Amino acid sequence: MNVERIGKVLEKTEADALLLCDPSAIFYLTGRKISPGERFLGLLLNKEERPKLFLNILFPFEPCEGLDVIEYSDTDDYVKLLRPHLKEDWVLGVDKDLPARFLLPILKQKLVRDCIDGSLPVDRTRAIKDEEELRKMRRSSQINDEAMGIFKTLVKEGITEKQVADQIPEIYRSLGAKSNSFDSIVAFGKNAADPHHMPDDTVLKEGDAVLFDVGCIYEDYCSDMTRTFFYKKGPTPEQKRIYELVKKANEDAEAYVKAGVRLCDIDSVARNVIKEGGYGPYFTHRLGHFIGTQVHEYGDVSQSFTVPAEAGNTFSIEPGIYYPEILGCRIEDLVIVTEDGCEVLNHYPHEIEIIR
Repeated sequence: MNVERIGKVLEKTEADALLLCDPSAIFYLTGRKISPGERFLGLLLNKEERPKLFLNILFPFEPCEGLDVIEYSDTDDYVKLLRPHLKEDWVLGVDKDLPARFLLPILKQKLVRDCIDGSLPVDRTRAIKDEEELRKMRRSSQINDEAMGIFKTLVKEGITEKQVADQIPEIYRSLGAKSNSFDSIVAFGKNAADPHHMPDDTVLKEGDAVLFDVGCIYEDYCSDMTRTFFYKKGPTPEQKRIYELVKKANEDAEAYVKAGVRLCDIDSVARNVIKEGGYGPYFTHRLGHFIGTQVHEYGDVSQSFTVPAEAGNTFSIEPGIYYPEILGCRIEDLVIVTEDGCEVLNHYPHEIEIIR
């Protein structure tokens, strides 16, 4: 049970109590992993009482100091279990992931005066990583760097995207990671111009761009990195220009990152490089996303996030240009925000590399 994190969450809320149901948020606060399936799971927090976890008896739970566990069976009414721990004049902060089938009965039976979005206090606390979290994220990215050096050796004449992607999980495990942090993207040739292309039976051919967007999980923390290679033949003049623009966008944005700088302005630094290079319409997504125990956590580096970066924020910097029939290229690193800059977690080179 992480009392410090719970305290920070409660300091940030305007509600009288919080009802959290997202398993990743509950894991963050309690250190316990629970996958409830379709059944109700709720962690109730308020400043007056000990935290209470409402949990179906189907899921064994190791005792957690400072946490009361209220068990129920499939025949129990979870609303009746909640009622003694809520007050009718309270404002209840509910998890953004609380399914309507659980929220509607709470509203209909008027357990509280009102419900508001209660996820932000948790999300904002999770966004600032502590030293132990950062240690795990550094190692996860270090494994990703090591793995990238192996992945490129899989790229051989006649192989398909799927045949390469199928070997990735075992390589991660051999390096000490638990598994992939998401479904790996392996894209050859024109497929690299699809930012979320899923590996298929496309066969590698000479002159293809080879894009890897990959990540792993180490001690529950995720990594994420993208590199774009070329197979046997170097890039054409226009492909080289595109690649160098993406590289400059990545490095200029990383150099701009520090505590106090608005997230939208970091996005603008990279976006302006690509726009001024003549390829603005082909950079089709945000610059980055926050990351931790989930690959995509609350917060992103985009035009819509005008809040300043804070020391301990960890997010991706991943500009790309996706020009069908010419080149799809993305270069992605993870960074940790510091007071006077950032720590780049990925060290695999950015330079053009030809796989021969």
